[in-house]
Amino acid sequence: MDIKTIDREISVSPQILPGDIKALAEAGFKTIICNRPDGEGNDQPLFHEIEEAAKQAGLTAHYLPVQSGKVEDKEAKAFGDMLESAAKPVLAYCRTGTRSITLWSLSRGDKLALTDILARAKQAGYDMTGVTRRIAAKGSGGGEAVDAKYDVVIVGAGSAGIAVASSLLARAADLEVAIIDPADIHYYQPGWTLVGGGVFKADETVRTLSSVLPSGVHWLKAAVAAFEPERNVVLLEGCRAIQYERLVVCPGLKLDWKKVEGLEDTLGKNGVTSNYRFDLAPYTFELVSKMTSGTALFTQPPMPIKCAGAPQKALYLSADHWRRQGVLKDIEIGFYNAGGVLFGVKDYVPALMEYIELYRAQLNFNHNLVAIDGPAGKAWFDKTDAEGNKERVERSFDMIHVCPPQCAPDFIRVSPLADEAGWVDVDQNTLRHKSYDNIWSLGDVMNAPNAKTAAAARKQAPVVARNLLQDMGRASGVAHYDGYGSCPLTVERGKIVLAEFGYGGKLLPSFPSWLIDGRRPSKLAWLLKEKILPPLYWDAMLKGREWLAKPKAAKPEIVN
Repeated sequence: MDIKTIDREISVSPQILPGDIKALAEAGFKTIICNRPDGEGNDQPLFHEIEEAAKQAGLTAHYLPVQSGKVEDKEAKAFGDMLESAAKPVLAYCRTGTRSITLWSLSRGDKLALTDILARAKQAGYDMTGVTRRIAAKGSGGGEAVDAKYDVVIVGAGSAGIAVASSLLARAADLEVAIIDPADIHYYQPGWTLVGGGVFKADETVRTLSSVLPSGVHWLKAAVAAFEPERNVVLLEGCRAIQYERLVVCPGLKLDWKKVEGLEDTLGKNGVTSNYRFDLAPYTFELVSKMTSGTALFTQPPMPIKCAGAPQKALYLSADHWRRQGVLKDIEIGFYNAGGVLFGVKDYVPALMEYIELYRAQLNFNHNLVAIDGPAGKAWFDKTDAEGNKERVERSFDMIHVCPPQCAPDFIRVSPLADEAGWVDVDQNTLRHKSYDNIWSLGDVMNAPNAKTAAAARKQAPVVARNLLQDMGRASGVAHYDGYGSCPLTVERGKIVLAEFGYGGKLLPSFPSWLIDGRRPSKLAWLLKEKILPPLYWDAMLKGREWLAKPKAAKPEIVN
């Protein structure tokens, strides 16, 4: 038997035999639902044979036959009613299990979020994207009607989404472009490190979304529920269907606070903070300012994460403050990194290590934060050795800065756009989807092996705009993204190690080394971070002005 567990109440499977019933009873099942009509296959036992074996084993069997490929809403309702009243757990079966999981999915539309339904089905090995609109319609029919249609639809109004919209409209102002995002506020997230370091005020990093959207774009203030790429449709919550000629996917990523046991309950109090949240970055500096002795921990989860340098930036700015206040000698600093290196590009490590030694910070690699008790001031890490063995270790703290685990948003992970790890599957050079020719992706959500930073999105947006218009016949030459990412590592107040690199760790400096040598701490790089990059973000990147970011057509390959 190939039993696929959906949740604690129900599992599905392909055709079962009377001889399987005893084992099902021993496994704890109480009810069987048959969704396969009698006589569908020559090797198929009749339902009454299953029912008789079920009775002998003390199970209840129900017959709800459904024609293959013709699951109707009334049958889904009958399945839902049957499931509600049945003794649990339940096993539903048909020839392959597909009809049973489809019935379950359609019957849960008013009880579970669409992403939960799709995720549970996908985990069991079934793709329900073909009935997403019917699930979202909650049994009300779910027709094929389209509510609106645009030349280009952009999912996400973060830095990547707004930048690509502006780059598109700067090149082709007549395009009908829609951008989908339920938010009211837009944040300059690279500034939160400086908020946590007491350099910026939080309100300097926020503006209303309406004020930064490019003129001429259609803003659909809604959340995405699912994608129907075969029909060129984005399905919004509430079952509104938006059709596109071309789609750009850039909703950012999800901060998975729940993945660390106890973390959500103690964030923003008990000395537990994170610069990865707008409302908590000021609390970081509050803790740093008040601390004169004790233990301060800084954590980094497994990759990928947005701005991989941010966890240690918090360490450096905090330690520098304590050094300037003359209390550093009384504070024990620990950096707990789930990875095995301080920074992924080795050229920058020597300069960073000088500061690690200056601040007397203890480096703890292969330590992943898994649980935290704020009131008790304790954190637990899974320490992994060279052989892959894990050991749970406990550490006490007076202050802890947490970088949360991160993943693609739920509606991306369960979609047909995602790779096995849940990220949008693109060609790393053109940023075009590998399976759907009229879809592109950029920013934190796609799976190219680059650093997930705003600086990366600044370079990616013009590439996507150029390539999308080239596909429409409105630009010549395909542009390539070289993996550029930038991480201004704030090693002390007034100095930065400006890490700029591309695919494979190749150094891609924007300035000559006599002006800024990114491998060494620089006052000029700090000036760039503090004074130049914020207006560059608001007034250039978000407005389609591509300073140092204009794409170039890739050179054609020479074939001998």
